[in-house]
Amino acid sequence: MATPTSLPSSFTDNSVLTATQLNNLRGAFRILQVVSATTTTQVTNNTSTFADTNLTATITPSATSSKVLVLLSQNGCAKRTGNAANYIILQLLRGATVIATLENGGGYTNTNSDLFFGSIASAYLDSPATTTATTYKTQVKNNINGAGVEVNANSAVSTITLMEVSA
Repeated sequence: MATPTSLPSSFTDNSVLTATQLNNLRGAFRILQVVSATTTTQVTNNTSTFADTNLTATITPSATSSKVLVLLSQNGCAKRTGNAANYIILQLLRGATVIATLENGGGYTNTNSDLFFGSIASAYLDSPATTTATTYKTQVKNNINGAGVEVNANSAVSTITLMEVSA
């Protein structure tokens, strides 16, 4: 498999590439496998402690040099509470390690009990440096202890896609 350092630093118009250059170009930064998972299971969290969202997927990289591109779309809503801004905080984990924290910055500041609907979408390029099965998952919490947040409310679909990218 080609590595970025074995590729030519530049190509010019109307030049002929060698077989080695073509093979290096063909092998670099390829998508080697794709794993995708969805969930519609509603999860409600009324605390400021992270809880699993049931959105999880596992991939087994073929080389320790491979990267994993994580594409995430998590549907959720936050309930209004008192005069405090209320919003969803989501974290992305590889195994038990937090690799990204994402916030749905929208929030409410009045006393109605309406819901703020939205989703958090993100792309994250990870370097797991392993060839063993690796699980990615999300967890959710509210920024205000006692206020409510929900993911996958009313069977909304959330998706996680993992792509192994050759390095």
